[in-house]
Amino acid sequence: MTHRTFRSVLTGSFSTPCADNPTVAMIEAGFRHAGIDARYINCDVKPEHLGEAVRGALAMEWAGFNCSLPHKVAVIEYLDDMAEAARIIGAVNCVSIRDGRLIGDNTDGKGFLASLQTVIHPAGTNVFLLGAGGAARAIAVELGLAGAAHITVVNVEKTQADIIAGLVRDNTKCDATAQLWAGEARIPDGTDIVINATSVGFGDAEAMAAVDVDTLKTGQIVADVIPNPPTTRFLREAKKRGCTPLEGLGMLVNQGVIGVELWLGKTLDATVMKRTLSDIFNTSDAE
Repeated sequence: MTHRTFRSVLTGSFSTPCADNPTVAMIEAGFRHAGIDARYINCDVKPEHLGEAVRGALAMEWAGFNCSLPHKVAVIEYLDDMAEAARIIGAVNCVSIRDGRLIGDNTDGKGFLASLQTVIHPAGTNVFLLGAGGAARAIAVELGLAGAAHITVVNVEKTQADIIAGLVRDNTKCDATAQLWAGEARIPDGTDIVINATSVGFGDAEAMAAVDVDTLKTGQIVADVIPNPPTTRFLREAKKRGCTPLEGLGMLVNQGVIGVELWLGKTLDATVMKRTLSDIFNTSDAE
């Protein structure tokens, strides 16, 4: 008789609140399509229980897990090692369990970079980055490590932009400067890539960050980190002006792909995962 196992590989996510996180649907669709006997368990973990959750995943021999808000910094104290980018960023959203050791990484910037590289490689480019939160920090560091020439970080609180610019300058070969975001941001001449790394537009197809879209130039890459709706107003306005739009949905999907590669050494079908999310977000834009 052919041997059959009834034990699935376990992965998942620790966050709170967690009910609105669609990652479970995306990754489990990828598992099914690839014929991988694995589960992704979406867990609501309160801050005071994070240590117990991490020890539980280790005890149950999970392959790894994601950490979302509010655990991206707090989880670091439970880790045995961290990837270079995660160490620079100072936050972890993906933990792999290998031979009983917990290895932290940050796939936010890596997911964005993988999506960006479908249209342009960032080496030698000039980047205009809107926002200075966790996503902006991760994206800036990964772009710096990937060889971007210069990153301008723009934020309404300039101190936060200064911190990110300093991280990039101190840890990569990329130059970076900070700029106060007052009124409508104007895109400087010579910019190759414009990125909205703020939450403006999430869940609202008509909302848009304060940007003078008439300063966009034909041929620029204009990206948004917002996955829902995939085609934000910012991207629609950019496309009207001859720019190449890059949806935030690709960043989210690639984070999932990269996470599974770290945990299982297997590559899931990004198209299947993107289609799953597109259906959830009630859009047919799943190319």
